Amino acid sequence: MVLFMGLEEFLKKNSAQTDKTIEAFFPRRISKELIVGYFGEPDFSFDLDTLQKSLVDPMWDFLDRGGKRWRPALMVLCCEAVGGNPELALPLSPIPELVHSGSIVLDDIEDETDLRRGKPAMHKMFGADIAINNGMMLFYLPMVLVANSNYLSLEQKNKLYKIYVDEMLKLSFGQGMDIFWHRGVKKTVSEENYLQMCSFKTGALARLSAKFGAVVGGADDKTADLLGGFANTIGVAFQIRDDVLNLSEERALGKEFAEDIHEGKRTLMVIHAFNNSQKKVAERLLEIVSSRTNDDSVKREAIFIMKKAGSMDYASEMAEKLVSAAWKKVDKALPGSKSKSMLREFADYLVERKT
Repeated sequence: MVLFMGLEEFLKKNSAQTDKTIEAFFPRRISKELIVGYFGEPDFSFDLDTLQKSLVDPMWDFLDRGGKRWRPALMVLCCEAVGGNPELALPLSPIPELVHSGSIVLDDIEDETDLRRGKPAMHKMFGADIAINNGMMLFYLPMVLVANSNYLSLEQKNKLYKIYVDEMLKLSFGQGMDIFWHRGVKKTVSEENYLQMCSFKTGALARLSAKFGAVVGGADDKTADLLGGFANTIGVAFQIRDDVLNLSEERALGKEFAEDIHEGKRTLMVIHAFNNSQKKVAERLLEIVSSRTNDDSVKREAIFIMKKAGSMDYASEMAEKLVSAAWKKVDKALPGSKSKSMLREFADYLVERKT
């Protein structure tokens, strides 16, 4: 339980529990028994060696690189905040983490990213074909946990399936917007468009996590939607903060410096600076982010333009305001509890983080 535990201690413990649950669900060594458990007896014969090298090894190479594991923590917090037993959410905690990992693997291919968490991206290490297949597997494999659960009611399972499909579709819509923009096909983007993209893309798995936790915790649909809305705001704020951090020299450790500029991302800072700079300066910023430059000096020029326009501060302040406004609805609806207090602290932690 979250009770009597500080946030950092809770996050550390939950991360370890999630990793342990993932390994129990999908071990580092594949076996016939494992595959039979998923699909039944083979029609002909399983090639275990090939499956190990093409699916298991690349997946674990990626998972062992770490990650914040905040989405599983959000699921557990929401389960307990609605009065549920958090122990019932833990078996499902790999779902948002594995799906998130799959989305990163595919995103790295789409963005032509070279580094991820201090190592070459999966498609650089194992090939694009292996990486695409792993990314797709990670989208579907985790839902086996719902199908095989023996403590969820049929009604709960149906709700979780619908949430999953809805959020995965939104994830694809958000990614579609992001891809089209960073290709430079559409030169300028509005703040509202950017925030909607974040809501679809980064908000999707946050909403999924919160709603899963609420459903498992026995909440009604109204409460689940309320927590999903709050989680969506956390996801949007997290993305805004991530975009800000992406431009820092310190964040470049283990990944490309200011890769968002290289990828042509239309972030909130780019949009704000474009709208709040002199015409020639704004045109130069647009030229840089459209050029897909790998020149660090040119990237720093773009960052200077954004800083001069006050765009980093603007973005950070917006993230804080979004979370604060969304919390007011949750604060009114949920009774006071340690898990509720930690839920707010958790949101602030994600928005104010330095890495």
